[in-house]
Amino acid sequence: MGKKVLITGGAGFIGSHLCKHLLEMDYQVLCMDNLFTGDIKNVSELNKYSNFEFIKHDITLPFNVKIDQIYNLACPASPVHYQFDPIETMKACTLGTLNVLSVAAKNNARVLQASTSEVYGDPTVHPQVETYNGNVNPIGPRACYDEGKRAAETMFFDFHRMKGLEIRIARIFNTYGPNMQPDDGRVVSNFIMQAINCEDITIHGNGLQTRSFCYISDLIEGLISLMNYDISNFTGPINLGNPYEISIKNLADMIVELTKTKSSVIYKELPINDPAKRNPCIDLAYRTLNWQPKVSLLDGLKETILYFSKI
Repeated sequence: MGKKVLITGGAGFIGSHLCKHLLEMDYQVLCMDNLFTGDIKNVSELNKYSNFEFIKHDITLPFNVKIDQIYNLACPASPVHYQFDPIETMKACTLGTLNVLSVAAKNNARVLQASTSEVYGDPTVHPQVETYNGNVNPIGPRACYDEGKRAAETMFFDFHRMKGLEIRIARIFNTYGPNMQPDDGRVVSNFIMQAINCEDITIHGNGLQTRSFCYISDLIEGLISLMNYDISNFTGPINLGNPYEISIKNLADMIVELTKTKSSVIYKELPINDPAKRNPCIDLAYRTLNWQPKVSLLDGLKETILYFSKI
């Protein structure tokens, strides 16, 4: 049996895929989630594994487990969810992160923080490189998440400097695929659900803002590679995402074509502090981890549309 791994937020979109992948690699997996945005259905099939355990717990409350590695994914990650209760979002990023780091320190465990491209805010540097410090509004409606994740990175590095804790920080760019919630407010799930239901496809702003989308299987490989990178003093942060950049309007057009929907595209006001561009420079990930995405946007969208069509 392999290492014992804790995945906080393990019943969420990314966490559930990570749980399954590590179980198939023969790790012992503890999945911790308070099910605020995670869904027990995402991990119900994993109960067939003898090396899987689900723990319902909110990481903002203290906990103690014996563990070799921790992936900290516990935080609402879509604007709909993290703006629903911004105080709880900030607590997850701060108190929750402190509790995770304390457990890691007690166990002398390596710990990976699932950070985000949102730490770059509305970037003035494009594509975004890890050395860019960002352009974030600390008092805007998105700040609970953007600044919360930045604070989490700060705590990770302070534990590393003061306690010698082995840390890894992944800055995750837009990711999509099966197990996304249909109502999570992310652009891929929004567009697909609207197209499937023949509803108007809603674009906020003029649609010329750009994003890059990484399929879930590619991201999981990146996270595991980063966690197990064998240079002990390597910390990151490291960008994980697909550098293929596409406008939101072109994404909508792709989904309309793939679903053969009769939906119309309509335009609404752009949310406050919504970034105009988002695209990762993944040179560091390629050099250090030999990692780059393999799944094309076309193929990934086909799989995701199939998943949503079934549910």
